[in-house]
Amino acid sequence: MTITSSDLEVKTLGACRIASPLAVRLGARRTSQHYVDEGDRVLFDDTLTMVTERGVPVDQLPGFEPAGPRKKIYFDPSKIRVGIVTCGGLCPGLNDVIRALVIQLHRHYGARRIVGFRNGYRGFIAKYGDPVMELNPEAVAGIDERGGTILGTSRGRQDPEEIVDCLERMDVNVVFVIGGDGSMRGASQIAQIALKRDDNIAVVGIPKTIDNDIPFIDHSFGFQTAFGQAAESLRSARVEARSAPNGIGLVKVMGRHSGFIACSAALAKGDADFVLIPEVQFDLDGTGGLLAALRQRVQQRGHAVVVVAEGAGQEYLADGPDSVDASGNVRLRDIGSLLRKRIIEDFAAAGVDLNMRYFDPSYLIRSVPADPYDSMFCSRLAHAAVHAAMAGRTEVVVGRWHGRFVHLPMQLICAGRSQVSPDGDLWLSVLEATGQPQRFTSTPVPAR
Repeated sequence: MTITSSDLEVKTLGACRIASPLAVRLGARRTSQHYVDEGDRVLFDDTLTMVTERGVPVDQLPGFEPAGPRKKIYFDPSKIRVGIVTCGGLCPGLNDVIRALVIQLHRHYGARRIVGFRNGYRGFIAKYGDPVMELNPEAVAGIDERGGTILGTSRGRQDPEEIVDCLERMDVNVVFVIGGDGSMRGASQIAQIALKRDDNIAVVGIPKTIDNDIPFIDHSFGFQTAFGQAAESLRSARVEARSAPNGIGLVKVMGRHSGFIACSAALAKGDADFVLIPEVQFDLDGTGGLLAALRQRVQQRGHAVVVVAEGAGQEYLADGPDSVDASGNVRLRDIGSLLRKRIIEDFAAAGVDLNMRYFDPSYLIRSVPADPYDSMFCSRLAHAAVHAAMAGRTEVVVGRWHGRFVHLPMQLICAGRSQVSPDGDLWLSVLEATGQPQRFTSTPVPAR
């Protein structure tokens, strides 16, 4: 995908003319390796190859607008009303983001009118009758110690015109949307309708995906907690497998289209013998297939652990029409149960005893509180989102790119999906850690 400077332009509601309450703190601050000034740009691609091949000055290369506080802001904090909504599936850190948004708005900008819309986008729609929740530092005290979201969430599309109608009726000037790619597409539509109506409404997104599959950000909040919890499941699977003759621990983790959790968990503990992800197809049968390799590993070592991402191997389960959930996502079929069945059948056919243990910790993983790293990361994302909104940025997402917090146009992150590259260094590390082949094929590829 070719990225140009125009692809990275961020929309703004207008000129910033109001002195920020944070201006005093910024007065003595100098640009350094730890701080990017608002007039600087964070290069989209900072590799030497890009600079030399294009042969253009660095200041003409595509770059992101840096996130952070501005000396001048667009909104008067004493007069704005802010809305916060959480959408889609649960993810560690949702409450951390809500808490940090409220505290940053209230204590540092002096904004006092903050409400939470309940149960995702349906909370804006009158027919559901979901009341808003008044938010202040007291209301969010301690919520970061709990999993889930105090605002509730839901899946499914709602009419963006009705959502903007609600924002107008309530005199909401800023909306923070915490959600995944589908939620960001909805937020983009809300922002566009508001701009078309000449409403001064800033729509700012904080990307949420436990699978870590949103593109153009280093990683998403909750991901580290998720793969840490998944790694503990691998540890348990290894203990179970070692404790019985010919023991196999099979662990299914989240990852609809991207195998980041499976790969990271496997590397964190070193307990996996085989890792299966959606990005790398595999054969089950044949001399070079997974089943033969698994049986050989068990016979050699006495046990084995297999971790599979939920979206892997869907080609083996493609019988019948696809069904979709409320968000329009195709419902995945259960690759874990299929693998369990095929492994049992394969060992039985070979006359080899087997002790199988199957683990599916998916819902346990997504509902836990964030770990300390993710809690910190959620706070920094929330701070960046508040700064962006107060400066009048709209249809924008905050994220970290190459270690810097930046503003990203919503349409950019909705245009694709981040995945594990079969030729990248992460997958290479997995192959090195597990000793599995590059791919499982029905006929093994001869060594060169």
